[in-house]
Amino acid sequence: MNQKSTLRVGLTIIVFAAAGLLVAPTPGYSQTGGMERRDDRREGRQDARETKQTGREEGRDAKADCRDAGGSGPECRQEKREIKQDARGKARDIRND
Repeated sequence: MNQKSTLRVGLTIIVFAAAGLLVAPTPGYSQTGGMERRDDRREGRQDARETKQTGREEGRDAKADCRDAGGSGPECRQEKREIKQDARGKARDIRND
């Protein structure tokens, strides 16, 4: 008799454990308006960052070309600054859109 009750208690525990696993809530991912706006802002920041990086690279290339062509240091620096400023302006426009 003792074995039967032990077996019965063991099976009951297993059944309740299995039922608990089946009833446990699964994580859900709802897409709300706030999440969509946050994703849009994140994409805008990434695009702006890429635009600024491209401007930096173009500025470096322009300065190197200017130096190779025999330009003076201040002239080449000014050209690089103008290119970077234009890139920053474009990045601001992207972020504000």
